[in-house]
Amino acid sequence: MPRVIALIVAAGSGTRMGKDMPKQYLPLGGKTVLRHSLETFRRHPRISAVRVVINDALRDLYDASVVGLDLLAPVAGGQRRQDSVRLGLESLVAERPDLVLIHDAARPFIDDATIDRTIETLGLHDGALVAVPVVDTLKRETVAAGVTFSGATVDRSGLWRAQTPQGFRFAPLLAAHRQAAAGPEMTDDAAVAEAAGMKVVLVTGHENNFKITAPADLERAERLMSEQMEYRTGNGFDVHRLIAGDGVIMCGVTIPYHQKLEGHSDADVGMHALTDAILGAIGAGDIGQHFPPSDPQWRGAASWKFLAHAARLVADKGGRIAHCDVTLICEKPKVGPHRAAMQAKLAEILGIAPDRVSVKATTTEQLGFTGRGEGIAAQATATVALPIKA
Repeated sequence: MPRVIALIVAAGSGTRMGKDMPKQYLPLGGKTVLRHSLETFRRHPRISAVRVVINDALRDLYDASVVGLDLLAPVAGGQRRQDSVRLGLESLVAERPDLVLIHDAARPFIDDATIDRTIETLGLHDGALVAVPVVDTLKRETVAAGVTFSGATVDRSGLWRAQTPQGFRFAPLLAAHRQAAAGPEMTDDAAVAEAAGMKVVLVTGHENNFKITAPADLERAERLMSEQMEYRTGNGFDVHRLIAGDGVIMCGVTIPYHQKLEGHSDADVGMHALTDAILGAIGAGDIGQHFPPSDPQWRGAASWKFLAHAARLVADKGGRIAHCDVTLICEKPKVGPHRAAMQAKLAEILGIAPDRVSVKATTTEQLGFTGRGEGIAAQATATVALPIKA
């Protein structure tokens, strides 16, 4: 089986969007535009590894976007897209790929079937270009007195609109990019390959694999995402006893206190409840099935590992976590001063925006075991969007 690496080009500035950050880092359905394509390539069984070419000045945006994803370290791009791809290819020499798929970060709707067709084409040919036939009538403009008029109709037969990924056998493409580095800029990698004599085969893509360039494209992407997803809700509940100690861990934050929560792991009651809520939303059982208390490897384990596991299961299904809400039930310690830190920690682990996470606290008016200070309870609700299956 060939070693296939996906190289995602995300070094552009995206100024046409008119936003305060490049388009690849804009939010789309609870994740960044970039993360959608990364998750698709990362979970594909025929993709060995994924590397992103970035603008190093925006490393903080990249890091926030890829939390929890198993990726090769990013590499800094160049002034032009062509330079960025060449630098990305050079960085892959040590990884020794047989094939490389180059994809635009601003195309979040790439699908598994298109990736499969691209890889299969490379079994027989040097290059593969994902594209769709032109179906609209094409007109050549004529300009007079500052007015643009419709001119001659252009024959559209045999015309295709190029998309990505564009796939190639690695060694010949790297040689082609090195050869083209000092020449004029080329519009895509297929042009670079063709200039070096490589034969590139057209692979049928799909209309939804469009590139987000302008604000209208982002609006279209939001509509498409909503149409393709179904929403499910899961609930979780957890309780842990308070014993003598020096601090309570809740939602990933340690609150100094004269007690701690007792449990097989770190007893983070908030994360346990939220993990169960996410697992429930995707019909994947409960936390005990995935991390049995009888298994010694989870003794004292950090609960973020459980939560990250649940988030990965959602991503593996092509889904996303739309929102989660955690309620901590205790008299003491006081949660309020730590709520923002808890919210930020949960958002980081789940790879979603902080405004999609809610953390609240309440008491039981000194009633019951929580009212007597014997333990802390938590309940959580998670809303998950999953692709609609035909």
